[in-house]
Amino acid sequence: MSKAPVEDSQAAGPQEACEASSQRRGWGLMVTAGVGGTLVALYAVVTPFVTPALRRVCLPFVPATSTQIQNVLKMLENRSGSLVDIGSGDGRIVIAAAKRGFKAVGYELNPWLVWYSRYRAWRDGVHQNTKFYISDLWKVSFSNYTNVVIFGVPQMMPQLKKKLEEELECNARIIACRFPFPSWIPDHTTGEGIDTVWAYDLKRSRRHETKTLEVTPETEF
Repeated sequence: MSKAPVEDSQAAGPQEACEASSQRRGWGLMVTAGVGGTLVALYAVVTPFVTPALRRVCLPFVPATSTQIQNVLKMLENRSGSLVDIGSGDGRIVIAAAKRGFKAVGYELNPWLVWYSRYRAWRDGVHQNTKFYISDLWKVSFSNYTNVVIFGVPQMMPQLKKKLEEELECNARIIACRFPFPSWIPDHTTGEGIDTVWAYDLKRSRRHETKTLEVTPETEF
């Protein structure tokens, strides 16, 4: 009669061990799934920010200050037509221009910033006058715009200057923020420090370059 409890205990031992092992496997799967999901989410969030930096010319996202926005708007006074912001970030320049009556478009590589820009435009009631596109600036034609805003970096300005000269009409105005175009003389300048804004009327810039070429003396050998 005393052997029955021993047999029950011996039978319960393997069963409990099996249940414990199954529980450990279950926790292991949950941890693996959690870590994997976190890595996927992190990749989805970080990739749009990192990918632009891997391109030939990096155009990092640095939000425009309120002073920079006001200086850009000052350069747009008495101007009309369409406007494009190259590297539009979170859309604040495009939205500010739309509030002044411009049909404004922004091009940005980061999809998260584009979606956020669309939301901000809708929130501010100017979504009908704004458009935001996920696109590489080097693959877009700017021939339809008469006002161009660019928050550039020094290494991209010479190549961008060539692209804009080839695509824009002579009545276009180009507004550069933070960094000027090195070989153009600005027609208007406002602000100081990082808030400095330079405006170039393409017709005058082309005329100045032509005159410079005409007066450059030939080198004798």
